[in-house]
Amino acid sequence: MAPAAPRLVLGLLVLSLCCEACEKVIFHVPSELEADKLVGRVDLKECLPSAEFISSSDGNFKVLEDGSVYTTSALSLSAEEKTFTILLKDVQEQVQKKIHVSLVEEAKKVQSDTAQNYTIYYSASGPGIDQDPKGLFYIERETGNIFATRAVDREQYPSFQIICFATTPDGYSPEVPLVHTIRIEDDNDNAPYFTQDLFEFCVPENSRPGVVVGKVIAEDRDEPYTLHTTLKYRIVSQTPPITPAFSLHGDTGVISVLLPQLDRELVPSYTLLVEVRDMAGQPFGLCTTGTVVIKIEDTNDNAPSFKQLQYETRVEENRVSVEILRVSVVDLDEPGSPGSGAVYEIIRGNDDQAFEITTDKNTNEGILCVVKGLDYEAAKQRILVIGVNNEAPYLLAPHSQQLSQSTCSVTVHVLDVDEGPVFKPCLLRLDVKECEDVGTAIGRFVAEDPETGNSEGIRYRIPPGQCNWINIDDKSGEVRTVRVLDRDIGEMRRGQCNVTVLAIDRNGKTGTGTIQVCIIPGNKNFPRIMQTDYIMCRDRKPICLTAEDGDEAPYSAPFVYRITDPRLASMWKLTPHDDNSWYLSPKSDIPYGIYEIPVSVIDNGGKIGENTIRVNLCDCVTPTECTGGTRQLSGGNVTLGLWAILAMILGSLLLLLILITICGCCGAGVMHRQVTDDCANHNLIISNTEAPGEEVMDHNIIPLQSTCGQGGYGVKTGEQQTFEMVKGRGHTLESVKGGAHQTLGSVKEGGGQPMMDTCRYSYSEWHNFTHPRLGEKVHLCRQDEEQKHSEDYLLSYNYEGKGSLAGSVGCCSDQHEEEALDFLDQLEPKFRTLAETCIKR
Repeated sequence: MAPAAPRLVLGLLVLSLCCEACEKVIFHVPSELEADKLVGRVDLKECLPSAEFISSSDGNFKVLEDGSVYTTSALSLSAEEKTFTILLKDVQEQVQKKIHVSLVEEAKKVQSDTAQNYTIYYSASGPGIDQDPKGLFYIERETGNIFATRAVDREQYPSFQIICFATTPDGYSPEVPLVHTIRIEDDNDNAPYFTQDLFEFCVPENSRPGVVVGKVIAEDRDEPYTLHTTLKYRIVSQTPPITPAFSLHGDTGVISVLLPQLDRELVPSYTLLVEVRDMAGQPFGLCTTGTVVIKIEDTNDNAPSFKQLQYETRVEENRVSVEILRVSVVDLDEPGSPGSGAVYEIIRGNDDQAFEITTDKNTNEGILCVVKGLDYEAAKQRILVIGVNNEAPYLLAPHSQQLSQSTCSVTVHVLDVDEGPVFKPCLLRLDVKECEDVGTAIGRFVAEDPETGNSEGIRYRIPPGQCNWINIDDKSGEVRTVRVLDRDIGEMRRGQCNVTVLAIDRNGKTGTGTIQVCIIPGNKNFPRIMQTDYIMCRDRKPICLTAEDGDEAPYSAPFVYRITDPRLASMWKLTPHDDNSWYLSPKSDIPYGIYEIPVSVIDNGGKIGENTIRVNLCDCVTPTECTGGTRQLSGGNVTLGLWAILAMILGSLLLLLILITICGCCGAGVMHRQVTDDCANHNLIISNTEAPGEEVMDHNIIPLQSTCGQGGYGVKTGEQQTFEMVKGRGHTLESVKGGAHQTLGSVKEGGGQPMMDTCRYSYSEWHNFTHPRLGEKVHLCRQDEEQKHSEDYLLSYNYEGKGSLAGSVGCCSDQHEEEALDFLDQLEPKFRTLAETCIKR
C-alpha cells in the first residue's frame, strides 16, 4: 500500500430485517468469532419490558440485561446460519417470550490499508449511530465490522449515510474520514391498497362494447419498480350475478363495457368487487379488495304511449281559455328526465287553431284547452287526433326497430247556448278619400244573430270616447262621415282610426265589431314653384325650376311644366330635368330685360298650379351685378338700371380725363412739348362750361390701371382691347375699327419727327371703348370686401396749385419730369377752359 495514498476499503452492508423483535433478530457477524466478542444488541424492553429472567438456549452466547449478546467461547460459523433463542420470563405475571437470533456471516466491512503498519481503531458517526434514530448500528472498534442492533423498516428509513473514521491509539488519523451509505433492502411487507374506499362511475345505457367506464387506482408502499409494487387487477364478483357486463384491465385498472346491451330499465346499476395483488399477481403476493358501483344512465330508448286510445269531452260554445280534458301517457324511461318528458301535439282536427294542448310538468299529463270560441251552429262536434313525443330525441338500442308515435282520438261535443249578435267580418276596413263632404256614405257594418242567421231586430251604436270621424245608422248599419277628413289636421295625421261598434239584439245580448277608417290621400293641393325670381346673365345658363306638392303619391310628382303665354313661349322653352324639376332657357338671342313668364305646373293627378316666373335677363358676368334692377321686357319695354346710368356718367367723366391727357401728350417732343391748334381742334369738344365741375368723391369711380413700362401707360381687358400711350421720339394715336372689337393703340415711330396721322375720335367711339371696361372694374370692386382692387386702381387726380403733392391727371403723364404741368400755361384759349375745369379751386 502506498503511504501517500491511504484509503478505506468499503463494503456495502446489506441488511435484510423483518418482523418484530420478539420473533426474530438477525446479526451479521464475521465467520470467526473470538471469546467474549460482542455479537450485537437486542431490544429486550421492546419484547417484554418487565422481564426478570434472561437466558440463552445456546451456551456459546450470553445475554446481558441491556440486551448485549457476547460469545462465551471462540466460534467458527459454517455455511449454514447459526441460530439460538433468548428466553425472557416475568415471574409475577407469568409471562414468557422468546427472541430468535440468527447469526449470518457478514459480507463486507470497513478496513484501512494502514492497519498493516499501525494499530487502527474504527469509529462511526451519523444517523442510526449517534443521531436519531440512535442505536440502530454500531461499528466494532478493532475490526471495523458494522452491526445492526434491531430490525429496520425500509418504508420509514430507506437508507442511512454515516461517516467512518480510522485512527491510531494516540489519536492520529492516517485516513481521510469515509462517507458510507447503508441502504435497507425492501421486503414485501406492505399489501397494496386502493386510493378510494368506493369507486362510482356512470355509463349510458346501450353503450357499445369497449366504451371506457372509469379507472380504479391502487398504491403499494414497498420499493417502487420492483415485484413488490408490480400490481395486477381483477374482478372478483358482480352484483347482480348475471352475464358479466364489464371488464377490468389487469395492468391499468381501466373498466370497460363488455355486454353489448346495457338496459337501465332492467338493471339500473352494477356493483363490482375488484382485487389488486402485488408480485405481478402471483398467488403468494399480498392483495386487497375494493368496491366499484356503476350506474346506468338513461337514454330515450322508449317511446311514450297513451294509457287510453279514445277520449270524449264537452264544452259550451264561445267559451275560451278553458281546460276541457287531460290525457296521460306511460314512458319506461327515467321519470323527470328529458327522455320521459312528454310533448303533445294536435295532429288533425285543429285547422282553425281553436284548440291548444300543453304539458303539465308535475304530472307529465297533456292539458287540452279551447283558445277560440266554438260555434254550435257551425259544428256540433269536433274530433281531434293527438300525438305524443319526448323532449329528447330517440336513441335506438342496437339491432332495435324504429319507434312509432303513439296517438289517441278526442271527441269534443259543442253545447248550444244563447249568444249575442256576431259581426261578419269582425273587423271592417273602410277607405275614405281625403276631404270628402260631411255625411258621405262610406259603407255598411251589420251583424247577424247566430241562432237565426239574419240581422232582424239588431240595433247598432258607437260607444263614446272614440275618434269622432263617423257615425252608424242604428237600424241599417250604414256608416257615414261626420267630419271633413283631412290628413293635415290634428289627430288625422295618422291616417287611420279604429272605431268599436256594438250590436244589440232583442234579448239585450251584445256583440262587438271594429271599423278601421283609413283616410286615402287626395289631390287637394296645387303644385307650386318654390322660387320665382331669377337673374340670367349673358352666358344664359338654364334656370332650374322646382315645384312642390303637399299631396302624397299618386297625386304629386311627376310634374309637367307649360308656358301659357304664346308670345313668351316663342321666346322661352322648358325642358325636363327630373320628376320635380324642369329647365327654363331662352330659345334665341332675345333682348336683355325683365321677363315675367306665366308657367303652369300639372301634377300626376291632373291638378294645375299657375305660377309666374320673373327672369331678369341681364348683360352681366355674375348675377350680383344686376341686383339693382334693369330693364323690364315683359311687354317689350326697356328701362335702364341704376348701375347702367352710373356707368354712363363715370364713362363720360373718364372720357374727358383721357382727352385731356391725350391732347397733352400729342405735341410733346423729345426735348420739349407743344400743343398745336390742329390737335386741339381735332380732339376738343366745346362744352360751354365756364366754371369747374363738381368734385366727385365716390370711391366706385376707378381710373384706368397703369400697365406701362418705361414711360408707357395703358389698359388691358379680357376682350383684348387696349389703350396704350408710348413715350418716345414720336407719339402717335391710331383708331382701328373692325367688327365688335375696337383697338386704340400706338403706331411705330417713324423718321425721327413726330407725325400725327389723325387726332379725331367721336364721342360714341370713346364711350363704346370705355363703358364695358368700367363695368368690369366696378364689378370687381363690389366683390372685393378688402377693396384691394380699389387700392390698385384709385389715383388722386385733383390739383390744388403749384407745388401740390397730387399727381397729374391720368395714367399717361410723365411722372419723372418736374415740369409735367408746365405745358398747361402754353395752351390756346380753346383748351384753357377745359383745363381750368379739371383744377380744384
